[in-house]
Amino acid sequence: MQLKSLAKLRKAKTGRKSSWDTSGRNSDFWIIPPGESAVLGEIEGPGCITHLWMTQQNNYRECLLKFTWDGADSPSILCPLGDFFGLGHSMVNSYQSLLFTASTKHNNTFNSGCALNCYLPMPFTKHAKMELINQSKEPHKQYFYIDYELYDSLPDNFAFAHAEFRRANPFDGWGSKVEVNSPEANIVNKGRDAWDKNYVILETKGRGHYIGCNISVTNLTGTWWGEGDDMIWVDGYKWPPDLHGTGSEDYLNQAWEMQDNKYARNGSSIFEHNTNGYQTSYVHHLENPVHFSNEIKVTIEHGHGNHLRNEMTSVAYWYCQAPTGIIEPPTVDDRLPIQKDEKNDWVR
Repeated sequence: MQLKSLAKLRKAKTGRKSSWDTSGRNSDFWIIPPGESAVLGEIEGPGCITHLWMTQQNNYRECLLKFTWDGADSPSILCPLGDFFGLGHSMVNSYQSLLFTASTKHNNTFNSGCALNCYLPMPFTKHAKMELINQSKEPHKQYFYIDYELYDSLPDNFAFAHAEFRRANPFDGWGSKVEVNSPEANIVNKGRDAWDKNYVILETKGRGHYIGCNISVTNLTGTWWGEGDDMIWVDGYKWPPDLHGTGSEDYLNQAWEMQDNKYARNGSSIFEHNTNGYQTSYVHHLENPVHFSNEIKVTIEHGHGNHLRNEMTSVAYWYCQAPTGIIEPPTVDDRLPIQKDEKNDWVR
């Protein structure tokens, strides 16, 4: 909502689903047994989810958020809890953007208490179902708010919110020992090679607009992990693509590598020099979404010409005219973060 709209009366009813203790006591949380799913709320529309608040102490990769719109056969959001809110690697850190915020007193640590907020509008016409799936081996304690509005109708041009998680562990680079920006790395990466071999952030069909992503990198090679151009194809393959960028940090609206900052539309929610090799960066195309009529493929090189072999994960955010199925996340074992041993070596 624009600030100038705050003084305008609207015909809407405000509601909330939350984990409050219905006994009147102070156990304002839910316990979700291992291997089970909890329905956080179901809402009859037309309406729009306006705000999510969630807090927990762990299971940022083990728990999945699952949102399904209008009784669709498959969810439009199916994403690990932490990654959906812009925090990768099961780590927590305080940061602020327009769409997501996080607040913790345990910055740059694994599986610590953290407040998560989402302000991404999520409209629906008939029904919204919000679930949390606990794929960990322990009971999961979750506090939550789901704030929403109900309307008489939605505008004809509204679209459904989507979010999808992907991972490459590691990305299949051809030269992990090749130094970034060296002559050996400066190969040709064009045409179908780029289409087929770049890291894929999003590939979907329908009519809608892509509004950004977060990208998490576990820096196994220890060098600068970027230098990869973003390449986005709209409504089918062509060369050059509709949008062709100049480097990873450039696509993320920074330059000369990433910096330790967290802005409204871009930044580093987790910064690798504070975490010994773990990075999460985000960019949100709020004024400049990428519109597509039939399909879109959003990709980025990992290192120029895809020569690096680091672990990469991402969450893409987009709106689509109809609820659209998304890919299943990897199994819980295949999406847990890579750790280091007592010798500070990566253990996969």
